[in-house]
Amino acid sequence: MSRHFDYRGRWALVTGASMGIGEAFARALAGRGMHVVLCARSADRLAALAGEIQARHGVRAAVVAADLSRPGEAARAWAEAEAEAEAGAEGPIHLLVNNAGFGLHGRFDELPADRQAEMVALNCTAVLQLAHLALGQMRPRGSGGIINVGSVAAFQPVPMKSVYAATKAFVLSLSEAMAEENRGSGVRILCLSPGPTPTGFQAVAGTRVQLGQPGVLTAEAVVQAGLAAFDAGKTQVAPGFANRVTSTFARMLPMGVAARIARRVNDSR
Repeated sequence: MSRHFDYRGRWALVTGASMGIGEAFARALAGRGMHVVLCARSADRLAALAGEIQARHGVRAAVVAADLSRPGEAARAWAEAEAEAEAGAEGPIHLLVNNAGFGLHGRFDELPADRQAEMVALNCTAVLQLAHLALGQMRPRGSGGIINVGSVAAFQPVPMKSVYAATKAFVLSLSEAMAEENRGSGVRILCLSPGPTPTGFQAVAGTRVQLGQPGVLTAEAVVQAGLAAFDAGKTQVAPGFANRVTSTFARMLPMGVAARIARRVNDSR
């Protein structure tokens, strides 16, 4: 699959759209002529971004405020996004960007269990539910796409980010399996696996990164690499040379060795 995806005049749902990679996706897709439904918890921030996107790109931008870690919120967000798209007469949702997520830094037994369970709910369960709803609409009509935002942390166990890395391993495995199941269906699936990216994510995760460190790219560069891979029909991409090398060699190493290396890298940061 190499034909470019048909963006112009279609609708996209972008989760985690209020900042970072999600915001960069919303801007980039609007720049390609897509109407966007922006989903995150912060209604005020989303409304400001929607107004800016509409004024700059001349597309429609709708807001769905939702906490996707809570039961039932993914289904509600999808239903509201579909309603927005259909009301604009350009529906249905043609592209889902599953970007919402967060991480935590610390020893597994010292981090609150409830907070880690919330991470699983957002990073895994919401991704699963939204992708399932999207495929239920896209596959019968033979067109559409899903971009699941994972992480280079998916490729090995990561001490001090144990649950986060495990959630992203889930996203990677799910995405690759979905891509194979839908080969030839007209629906393309991509797992985008960024390395460290300077966004609001680090404030929540309790980590710090800055441009110039190996593998660190801007959110805009991550999104452009992701969309290029999506257009090319790829099923997985880790933007940046250092991240491609890391993800490739991590899969070749014994898991215990990969975990020890990841621990040293994490400690250095």
